[in-house]
Amino acid sequence: MGVKLIKGGTVVNATHVGEADVLIEDEKIVGVVSPHSEIAISALNGDTNIIDASGMYVIPGGVDAHVHLQLPMSPKATSSDTFASGTAAAAWGGTTTVIDFAGQIKGTAIPAAIENRLEEASGQCAIDYAFHLSVGDVNEQSLIDLNNMLDEGVSSYKLFMAYPDSWYSDDGQILQVMQLAADTGAMIMMHAENGIAIDVLRDQAFERGATGSIWHGRTRPPELEGEAAHRAIQLAVVAGSPLYIVHLSSSNALNEVARARNDGKNVFAETCPQYLYLSLEEHLDQPGIEGVRHICSPPLRKLGDGHQDSLWKGLRTDDLSVVATDHCPFCDAEKILGIDDFRQAPNGLGVIEHRMDLLFQGVLQGEISLQRWVEICSTTPARLFGLQGRKGVIAPGADADVVIYDPNRAHVLGVDTHHMAIDHSAWEGVSVTGQAVSVLSRGSFVVRNREFVGGQGHGRFLKRNIPDVLR
Repeated sequence: MGVKLIKGGTVVNATHVGEADVLIEDEKIVGVVSPHSEIAISALNGDTNIIDASGMYVIPGGVDAHVHLQLPMSPKATSSDTFASGTAAAAWGGTTTVIDFAGQIKGTAIPAAIENRLEEASGQCAIDYAFHLSVGDVNEQSLIDLNNMLDEGVSSYKLFMAYPDSWYSDDGQILQVMQLAADTGAMIMMHAENGIAIDVLRDQAFERGATGSIWHGRTRPPELEGEAAHRAIQLAVVAGSPLYIVHLSSSNALNEVARARNDGKNVFAETCPQYLYLSLEEHLDQPGIEGVRHICSPPLRKLGDGHQDSLWKGLRTDDLSVVATDHCPFCDAEKILGIDDFRQAPNGLGVIEHRMDLLFQGVLQGEISLQRWVEICSTTPARLFGLQGRKGVIAPGADADVVIYDPNRAHVLGVDTHHMAIDHSAWEGVSVTGQAVSVLSRGSFVVRNREFVGGQGHGRFLKRNIPDVLR
């Protein structure tokens, strides 16, 4: 791969913005130097590939800590993006690392879950990838296996307070896994919704003829997300483990996280672009397939209740630490399963390609700073999931995952322009400003001047370290 010099751009890290040239040798960043330094001048005079970034931001590649590629949701529905298509779409949008999930369903072994996902992803990914472990069967053997996962580079475990018929763990089971994480330093991830109560509300709604997509939102009220977040936090405090609440969608849950962080607890949370921009009134409450397309869990929240404003505030105050996608798209042929019964719709939206651009709108709108954009999309997810120093930063020694980003390039999101394997778009017709022009993964171009030049198999499985959580 040789030596590359990214010249003329503005380097943006979580803690600093400034004019600098970025020197890359093979797969690593070896220098971030003044444009007029001897190193930069010497590179110009040598056998160096010069990459012009004039007028552009040079940012660390995005780290999407929550994606679901080729995930079997049910016998009739599997998420439409494969490891190949999903990682390519991520790269188009400026993301260079994704963390997916290996799922241990009831009656199966944890090592087999990891092995199966590794086999599925092998040779398919255009960018680097890793796995969390979704725990669906807490028992004596699974606790032993979890303890061994750190040696396999899996340092985060996801538990569910929802989905009683499949993934649900009770409070005692959750506590046991948290106690293990407290001993090992692993991160606990939590789907925080009260699934027992939600299932009662869902069935009651259906029985009285309330079958449309709007009822997906009305039967998963924000109060039950707030209750579950509170309970998860208290269990983590008792166990002494770190806690990361996934896809937080409501003010109710955010208030619980903020209270815990104000008390100095090792509690973190992510939100997703859909909860910042989409709403129950405008998107979920639509007739037919249009509403069903917007079914995800937790659901889109009422705009009128101020949840979106609260989430933006949480990003500014660091009560929300990360923006991930929960990318889990389904084509209309699968979404339509919920057309007459919202309970049957596969849950999830297509977002992986748009995260960096959508959050950059927050910069332009004055919701977050330029540095904060990089922090929540790249630096903090790398830190919280054991990739600190390797990913999420433009610095010597880090992997050369670099995005050359044009802050002035206007474009329109939609099914005709996206690269995700889905036949509709939750973002149809949304106009944004800012776009990744070129994307490098470990020093190699994946996207160059808005042309995909990467390929399957470039991406490597990342063995992750113990997270750096104390903050």
